[in-house]
Amino acid sequence: MLTIIIPIFNEEDNMPRLKDTLSSYLPICPVKACAILVNDGSSDKSLEKIKELCLNNKDIYYLSFDKNRGLSAAIKAGIDITHSEYVGYMDADMQTDIKDFDILLKYIPDYALVTGIRAQRKDSVFKLMQSRVANSFRRMMTKDGATDTGCPLKILKTAYAKKIPFFNGMHRFLPALIKLQDGGDFYEIPVRHYPRQAGNSKFNLWNRLLSPLKDCFAFRWMANRYINYEIKDDNI
Repeated sequence: MLTIIIPIFNEEDNMPRLKDTLSSYLPICPVKACAILVNDGSSDKSLEKIKELCLNNKDIYYLSFDKNRGLSAAIKAGIDITHSEYVGYMDADMQTDIKDFDILLKYIPDYALVTGIRAQRKDSVFKLMQSRVANSFRRMMTKDGATDTGCPLKILKTAYAKKIPFFNGMHRFLPALIKLQDGGDFYEIPVRHYPRQAGNSKFNLWNRLLSPLKDCFAFRWMANRYINYEIKDDNI
């Protein structure tokens, strides 16, 4: 019923914790669940460790890109092959708690998207300032009303997820992109957040602040041209 997509780019140091987390959570998830690990062209030993993890767990699968394609591409690849009713997303940096999917699952029957809000974020002041500026500008441009689109803990109804128009930077606009669809609505709820214990952040001033500001204009152009339709009848 739930497929959890986990993009991975050079996170070999976090793989042991990810292994323990998935192995302990998937069997006790409130709904039948599996995970898809998407190797985004890692240059370290992440892919090797991903394959080892999949060999020892029948509910964990993987995809591997030919080269680094970016977070939005990794999420799209996972959604493209998902056939479960719901599709979730979390990062491999282990700064969120997989058990908080239990909270999101309570609300997903009533919404197209349920997304976490990082309560008491354990990030640097500089990182928090960049996110605050980017979120404020995004809300002004998209009118989505979302609090924290950067929170890497989300669940979507797969039928809605597959209709999202994907582009580089798409992951920052999931609430706004869901609202473009007929009947698309989202719900936010606080989730836990932890400091990064291993590996290095893949974000910097460009991809955390400047690039999102640029992408807002791309979203505005696309939103005015988004196509909605519903099949009433067919003989296929």
